[in-house]
Amino acid sequence: MLKRGSAFLLVLCFCISMVLAGCGKEKANSDSKEQKVYTVKIGYENQPGEPIDLAAKEWKRLAEEKSKGKIKIELYPSSQLGSKQDVIEQMKTGANIVHIADASFLMDYVPDIGILSAPYLTDSYEDLFKVTDSEWFKGLEKDLQGKGIHIVTTKWIYGDRHLITTKPVKEPKDLKGMKVRVPSNPLSIKIMEKMGATATPLPLGEVYPSIAQGVIDGMENPLPVIYGSKVYEKAKYVSLTGHTNMIIQWLAGQSYIETLPDDVVKVLKETGDEAGKFMGEKVKESENTVLKDLKGAGVKVIEPDKAAFKEATKEVYKEMTDWSPGLYDKIQKIIKE
Repeated sequence: MLKRGSAFLLVLCFCISMVLAGCGKEKANSDSKEQKVYTVKIGYENQPGEPIDLAAKEWKRLAEEKSKGKIKIELYPSSQLGSKQDVIEQMKTGANIVHIADASFLMDYVPDIGILSAPYLTDSYEDLFKVTDSEWFKGLEKDLQGKGIHIVTTKWIYGDRHLITTKPVKEPKDLKGMKVRVPSNPLSIKIMEKMGATATPLPLGEVYPSIAQGVIDGMENPLPVIYGSKVYEKAKYVSLTGHTNMIIQWLAGQSYIETLPDDVVKVLKETGDEAGKFMGEKVKESENTVLKDLKGAGVKVIEPDKAAFKEATKEVYKEMTDWSPGLYDKIQKIIKE
């Protein structure tokens, strides 16, 4: 009888231990799922305090809040992750990076998208957003994905691009003999050449010392970026050419996006779009403030002959031979629909 009782107790203990082990395993699995965090590095060339930096911080706040901690955003301003081209190549290999770019940098992969950064393409950002909402643009997004690049969000107003130079510029002929920094891509180089200057590709972080040393005579960028770079300390003339209404894209590697759960991708995209609206508001606020600050720093603001610059840059559309025939007309049709 004693032996039978002992055996029963052993079986009972074994069953209890198995139940407890199962509960422990279930709890461990549950805890493991709860602890899964997806870290995303967001990189950009701009300096802390610029509208793009403020909007990136808002994106971080929104994404982490709406994902309930499932997404962790790390911000890398001031080109901390490297040059744009190098970072894009890193992304294509699956790095957990989302990086800023404009359409001109994507021309190496899908040439037609570059027209979004072309000179005097539209009169408003609303028109540009009509283009990015179109079936034409969705087709380009798929083409980019086939090249390993995924657009996470694109409705971000970067601002109208203007000139800041060491000499006054009122019309294209005033740029003759001047070296002006541009981003390192064929479209930006072509635009500046047609405007009359010698285009000089440089990383944004190298502009200030290059102007200080007389290597270049100016740069072009939206006013908040011009102010953030502090080049106004060495170049004292801003010419409001507004030659490009710039919107930007935030890119990730397609292979990286495919590793993320659908809900994480959804939150990244939705909060990216929300932060883009925030960015638009900050750009508008900053442009007015920056203009006053530039004047206060001794910079002379020039209203140039925009019609002359528009006429000078018309040839860009004919000379970008990689673009599909009739591309400009197609974009204008989309805008008017």
